[in-house]
Amino acid sequence: MDALTLDQVTVALSPSSQAMLSAAIIIMIFAIALSLKPEHFSFLKTDPKLFWGGLAAQLIGLPAMTLLLVTIMAPHPSIALGMIVVAACPGGNVSNFMTWSARGDTAYSVSLTAGSSVIAALWTPAAILFWSALYPPTDALLDTIDFNRVAFVAQTTVMLAAPLALGMTAAHKFPAAAEKIRKPLALFGAGMLAIVILDGFIKLTGVLLPAWALILIPVAVHNACAFALGAGVGRLLGASPARRRSLAFEVGIQNAGLAIVLLLAQLKGLGGAAAIAAVWGVWHFFSGGVMILLYRTIDSRKRP
Repeated sequence: MDALTLDQVTVALSPSSQAMLSAAIIIMIFAIALSLKPEHFSFLKTDPKLFWGGLAAQLIGLPAMTLLLVTIMAPHPSIALGMIVVAACPGGNVSNFMTWSARGDTAYSVSLTAGSSVIAALWTPAAILFWSALYPPTDALLDTIDFNRVAFVAQTTVMLAAPLALGMTAAHKFPAAAEKIRKPLALFGAGMLAIVILDGFIKLTGVLLPAWALILIPVAVHNACAFALGAGVGRLLGASPARRRSLAFEVGIQNAGLAIVLLLAQLKGLGGAAAIAAVWGVWHFFSGGVMILLYRTIDSRKRP
């Protein structure tokens, strides 16, 4: 399959599947909000330069680097759109575990994840439109699929902001209950999300597998650049080695699940874009494992 054909493939979901997909992300965001605590934002007071610099690297630096990357690589529009959507999403909780495994500063990682999760409710939909509009092929693609930009921003903002606000309010008023239901809710939402995504991609396996090289190469390059950007910004900010590791994972590990939801439920299920987000979600576990091994190897060589 060539990339032009991939641009024309869509992942069509039934109304019930679309509703299930939206419900899954709402439940997951609500569960994330239940875990947010004031101490997760401690770096805002103790080291604001490091906090805001880290968030800027993720929320502005990564999409800007992605725009440069798609301009250089010139992938077909749906592939470029997938890369932009992934870059505009916040980091995921997986980055906290990987930071801990790589002996980074876990508290800093959690602080950045919390900050990006809160900001993303308003930031992500607008960022997707902003960066997509700066790359003419993706801007034209959104026009081709008769995409309503105003409705997208309104619907996505409500879908992200409402459960976040409700979850943070519930966590503040009923902390014991919030802690008790947080993990079961997160697992339930993740299970719903997995079922819908798996169903959609099983139907398209025969179409997408022949295009694996068109998908995997941009994902691998994009992800490697994201890790490098995080580590590089950490050095520019004068962060300690442990915090540079945290920032590398925070920028390099993105919430690909949210990207898939937005692409399937809000962006017409464009095949190339959805495939990029899905492969990102798998690939960053592999690349993150390689980074962990690299950092631990460096530590072992420093020991006498």
